[in-house]
Amino acid sequence: SSSRNRRGRDRQSDYFAYMHRSRFCLCPSGHEVASPRVVEAIHAGCVPVLVSDGYALPFADVLRWESFSVSVPVADIPRLKEVLEGIPTAEVERLRDGVRLVKRHFTLRQPPERLDMFHMILHSVWLRRLNFRLDH
Repeated sequence: SSSRNRRGRDRQSDYFAYMHRSRFCLCPSGHEVASPRVVEAIHAGCVPVLVSDGYALPFADVLRWESFSVSVPVADIPRLKEVLEGIPTAEVERLRDGVRLVKRHFTLRQPPERLDMFHMILHSVWLRRLNFRLDH
């Protein structure tokens, strides 16, 4: 049992090691609305590759996702390698710089710090409530 747990931890540490060495991390939309893949990619310092049609992105009302991620429609999955290899090196570095800049917005601190995930969630809720009042 303990060796099985150790193997599971080894696989998990391998997974994160691969992410840290990668320029891009795939973040396909899944069955869950809030998949941890995007946050894991950002914390690993790799550019999230959002594979989805109409993905509802966290904090989209505040963050410019195009400055730190790549969106790929589901129809382009067969060409994914070609699409990613076609992104110029300078653009990849600009996107990775963007990932570093937004990382704090996807980090939960205890106690909360200015502009961390806790504050971003509160801000998003406040904006939605404000927009709801203005629209109705």
